[in-house]
Amino acid sequence: MKRSLLTFVTACTVLTLCTSWGFFAHYRIHRLAVFTLPKGMAGFYRANISFITGHAVSADKKRYVDSLEAPHHFFDADHYGKQPFKAMPQHWIDAAAKYSSDTLNKYGTVPWIINANYYWLVKAFKRHDTTAILTISANLGHYISDAHTPLHLTENYDGQLTNQTGIHGLWESRLPELYSNQYNYYVGKARYISNPLAEAFSICRASYKSVDSVLRFERILNKQFTDSTKYAMEQRGTRMVKVYSVAYSKAYHKMLAGMVQRKMRQSILSVGSFWFSAWVDAGQPDLNKLIETPLTLEEGRKMKEEEATYRAGKVLILEK
Repeated sequence: MKRSLLTFVTACTVLTLCTSWGFFAHYRIHRLAVFTLPKGMAGFYRANISFITGHAVSADKKRYVDSLEAPHHFFDADHYGKQPFKAMPQHWIDAAAKYSSDTLNKYGTVPWIINANYYWLVKAFKRHDTTAILTISANLGHYISDAHTPLHLTENYDGQLTNQTGIHGLWESRLPELYSNQYNYYVGKARYISNPLAEAFSICRASYKSVDSVLRFERILNKQFTDSTKYAMEQRGTRMVKVYSVAYSKAYHKMLAGMVQRKMRQSILSVGSFWFSAWVDAGQPDLNKLIETPLTLEEGRKMKEEEATYRAGKVLILEK
């Protein structure tokens, strides 16, 4: 089966190394997206920032216990020809009529699941359903971030078709772990999205344009390294694991010329913008009434310090 699932036990041991963006980057994207929100939303999301951050990877964890979850994280655009975004109807009914729902599910549904979660979030806001708002916000943010990663837009998602197996973890986990503390994350305020489905496809289209560079640069770099210099062993908890060497990662990061930073920045702004737009479409309900546990004075002080650091283009801590 396409992207066959590992057993749950095995998956838990490798999850942080092979999932989309890695846990580390998803945590950071969700946390910083909170700082893009306007005053009417900021208090509620900041009071619940630990939940939003902690559940940034819940959708990934769900893949290992729910066989229907996996297609939500990718869209293999190249399966649909040389001009897939011209060939593919954006509305699900039209796309399923053209290709069949089985085909769509086999080759990924991320733009449609983004759209579905968006409208679920609108309904949650209208119901003033705190649990649903937070849970759907976290899941929606995850799918949006996945759509920003180029290897989620191709059948060659881990370089397995071009003898580049492992590139998925290299691009999405190893590089952010090594270099993301150097990135400038400040993206300003969330913007209103008038057509969430079209926006989801626009994100996918932009990511797909980067697929060739992601794969081609690594093929070029691979010729310049031996296995002994390409890989290294690092301590992860109580285990020694094989990873891409710092030298190899640094060279690849340089060839990508800021691509990972751009995609993380775009993810932060998009996640905040989808949350904001859903709130607007729900009639801008008073979220302050839904705050069950306000931030303490000390927590509020730290939050302001973190926001100031973010506005300066830096990060205060490694969020987990």
